[in-house]
Amino acid sequence: MTHLRGIKPALTPDRAPLTKAPTAPKWMTEEARAEWKRIMPRLIEDRLITKADLTGVENYCVAVGRVREIEALFRVSGLDKVLFGMQNRAMQTARQLAAEYGLSPVSRARVGSAANDDDDSDNPLKVH
Repeated sequence: MTHLRGIKPALTPDRAPLTKAPTAPKWMTEEARAEWKRIMPRLIEDRLITKADLTGVENYCVAVGRVREIEALFRVSGLDKVLFGMQNRAMQTARQLAAEYGLSPVSRARVGSAANDDDDSDNPLKVH
């Protein structure tokens, strides 16, 4: 058994990826829907998500939307300790979910390295 503690596996295109971006769920806030529209083309292009992944993508968009909504509240009423804590947790959740779907610089590098490993040409110097 290979020890993988602390090592994230490379993201790879899925076997049954979505080929067309679904519309953002109507129940989402305006901010969350805007994030959905921003990221979905990239997720479809990279062939990383299936229908089974949509709930996680929804959660990511809701978290990002919440961060933006709370920031708007800060502009109107100033900083609030409770809202600051909520925003901080939403940022953390969004960051964690972004990494799951190749939406952060490090996870995009993992996607890119997985795509480069797909070369089927025979290379006698390649270590397996």
